[in-house]
Amino acid sequence: MAADYKEVWENCLRIIKDNVTPISFKTWFEPIVPIKLEKNVLTIQVPSPFFYEYLEEQYIDILRKTLRKELGADAKLEYSVIMEHSGYNGGTPYTVKFPTQNKTELKNKPVSVQAVQEAPIKNPFIIPGIKKLNVDPQLNPEYNFANFVEGTCNRLARSAGITISQAPGKTAFNPLFIYGGSGLGKTHLAQAIGIEVKRHFPEKIVLYVNAVKFQTQFVDAYFKHNNINDFLHFYQSIDLLILDDVHEFAGKEKTQDAFFHIFNHLHQTGKQLILTSDQAPADLQGLEKRLLSRFKWGLSAELTTPDFETRVAILKKKVYNDGIVVPNDVLEYIASNITQNIRELEGALISMLAQSTLNGKQLSVELASEMIEKLVKNTKKDITIDYIQKVVCEYFGLPVDVLNAKTRKREIVQARQIAMYFSKSLTKASLSTIGSVIGNKDHATVLHACKTVNNLMETDKRFKAQVEDIQKKLKYNA
Repeated sequence: MAADYKEVWENCLRIIKDNVTPISFKTWFEPIVPIKLEKNVLTIQVPSPFFYEYLEEQYIDILRKTLRKELGADAKLEYSVIMEHSGYNGGTPYTVKFPTQNKTELKNKPVSVQAVQEAPIKNPFIIPGIKKLNVDPQLNPEYNFANFVEGTCNRLARSAGITISQAPGKTAFNPLFIYGGSGLGKTHLAQAIGIEVKRHFPEKIVLYVNAVKFQTQFVDAYFKHNNINDFLHFYQSIDLLILDDVHEFAGKEKTQDAFFHIFNHLHQTGKQLILTSDQAPADLQGLEKRLLSRFKWGLSAELTTPDFETRVAILKKKVYNDGIVVPNDVLEYIASNITQNIRELEGALISMLAQSTLNGKQLSVELASEMIEKLVKNTKKDITIDYIQKVVCEYFGLPVDVLNAKTRKREIVQARQIAMYFSKSLTKASLSTIGSVIGNKDHATVLHACKTVNNLMETDKRFKAQVEDIQKKLKYNA
């Protein structure tokens, strides 16, 4: 009887789980889906080309051993890799098959080098004249993983960070390039990795530095003190270098040149680099091509705007850590009105707590509204049909354009009807306008949709709860 591909893969996972760390198993093996088994060739589906390359680099030995144990010495592995969609295939992801590779690792043998330096390396982070190399990591202990709330907006970067913290310099994530808008947690995550590395490897030299401070130190070393070699040697001695806001190097050619040599030395000697920026490497301007190409060697992970649930979770984590009880509706109000910036989100909460404590006011939605009006301009948005469609589709995990698709799939039809229902009740648009915007329908279809939603709310408790949840997300902006 032929072996079942699912059973074969489950047996492999049992062995693998006992031989890798829990976080590695969750990150790199749980997402794998077995597809088929033909002539001792097991095909597994992985979510991206990077995922495939990382498995081949880090886990191919254990994959081969477990597969051969299950299927014999002739067992082979094939990958079905999900590729990113492009404008040329209608926006639909597609898969490509790759065989397992048979690469031999290219590693130089360790070479013993006799230390010839007589004077200790100068540390730009301590007062001149102090000769002992005792590097302060420059890390904020509050910026740890325990205080970093995970969400879809940061899951890839966070998972990569945890993997790095267990084996700095020995993963495919070198450098780890974290990018995203201001206030989304880039510095927090980068420092959390540093803190975790120090916890696992106390002997390693970890350093966080902002690009502006690095630039200032370089100028001092190069132009003022004529000790650029000491500057370079110091940074080349770091085991984990976290460089924040690397986009600040734009146009600074000499600083870029110095960092280029530091980067090369650290990377070639197996040290870890973590870089943050407000833009992806491909979008950075004013940086040398040779430097940008190196930024792409590892993993570029974007931090995006957190969704409503993640924003609420961030606020709940904050008040829990501070030992304060704040009503859920107040936290949800803040999360509904401050959507783009985690720093502003926490700032609004702190301002409200201060106002409550100093003036003896009760924590309420009204107090939160007063604070937000002062902190953020135009916090209240006009409810539009487009906004309603966005909220409804976000709730059901659907792309907005699917509401205009000619389909009778129940989940899409129902989402369209709910969007029409709220557009009628929360906007001043005519039925004809609502129909033309949502699905290119006529006014009779809109009336039918509203009637259907009302009827279902009376007979289906689960449906009613969903509509009320969506209404809750909309009402704070009404």
